[in-house]
Amino acid sequence: MSEKIVYGNVSSKEAIELEEKYGAHNYHPLPVVIAKGLGAKVWDPEGKEYYDFLSAYSAVNQGHSHPKIIEALVEQASTCALTSRAFFNNKLGEYEKYITEAFGFEMVLPMNSGAEAVETAMKLSRKWGYMKKGIPADEAILVFAKANFHGRTISIISASTDQTCRKDFGPFLSGIELVPYDDVAALEALLKEKADKIAAFIVEPIQGEAGVYVPKDGYLKQCFDICKKHNVLFVADEIQTGIARTGKLMACEWEGVHPDILLLGKALSGGVYPVSAILSSKEIMLCIQPGEHGSTYGGNPVACAVAKAAMEVVKNEKLCERAVELGEFFRGELQKIKHPMLELVRGKGLLNAIIIKPKDGKEAWDVCVMLAEKGLLCKPTHRHIIRLAPPLVITKEQLIECLEIIKSIFAEL
Repeated sequence: MSEKIVYGNVSSKEAIELEEKYGAHNYHPLPVVIAKGLGAKVWDPEGKEYYDFLSAYSAVNQGHSHPKIIEALVEQASTCALTSRAFFNNKLGEYEKYITEAFGFEMVLPMNSGAEAVETAMKLSRKWGYMKKGIPADEAILVFAKANFHGRTISIISASTDQTCRKDFGPFLSGIELVPYDDVAALEALLKEKADKIAAFIVEPIQGEAGVYVPKDGYLKQCFDICKKHNVLFVADEIQTGIARTGKLMACEWEGVHPDILLLGKALSGGVYPVSAILSSKEIMLCIQPGEHGSTYGGNPVACAVAKAAMEVVKNEKLCERAVELGEFFRGELQKIKHPMLELVRGKGLLNAIIIKPKDGKEAWDVCVMLAEKGLLCKPTHRHIIRLAPPLVITKEQLIECLEIIKSIFAEL
């Protein structure tokens, strides 16, 4: 006899079977079905409770179904949901003023997904390179760091070194150069050689998909200074690291860096609606003119109302401060766990990872499955790294409870 369904109208087993049969197989999820979310917790259709330690890849920093954000969504959706940019709407300008002032920029270009934000930054950087820097037509170069993850569109994977993303998807975009991440000398050498044709350096302050790889102190500031020296734009992809995840509104702030172009997404809406943003100066942003870039849904009234509410939650609930305090506590407790499979703990704020050394046929995936069985959801990145990133609204008491679950799994292993 199947278990009683508490949330929704299909069981976990049925939900998985339907996805497998009718959905493209472009993801490999853990065998857990989420039917409800609230705060730091989620529940499956049968009512089993879990702590969410992925936060939809840091989109749910403000917690699942935050009432202030949901209220903004419902109110605006019931008033006016979409106008397109063929007309002005009464929410966009208000939101644009709020978001630019919050992050200290002059202008914003609103889009929907993180990948769209990166695509926009690539176009904007090239346009600036031709219009302002004087790069010869069709010769602009964009520099990326190896092991990056900026999305999966054709142009973005042209800058990827992950063969899973690239295999059988070529030919790729030209005008891309790669340097090792966390290697200032490599960037400086490339810029010395080709600076006259390089428009931008696009980089993640912390490489999330690579396993929460935190660069050496000073890396971002030194890269920023090198870019300034050679008249190259410094573009920070803070789609995962931004919006309080590391303890600052921008992870770049830890090194006093104010990027030329800032990319935001994910938690910009608190995980409630697809919203992304590209922020920059007037000099850079106005290189793009009407008709040269856009999106039907970009800057729609619902997105604007939701994003503004989500940012207000970050400020009012002091989520930056919470991420710093709880992150330091969490890493400290993880580092106390002594086990041959736990090689390293690293992170910033509440964006953390543990490096797993495979043992007796057990890898990171197996550890995640065991954690899920005990009520804690996370996901491996690669075969040996587990990312641990709970919603920033999690309490210290809840975090202690989760630490006990993690400790119990390593005791079993």
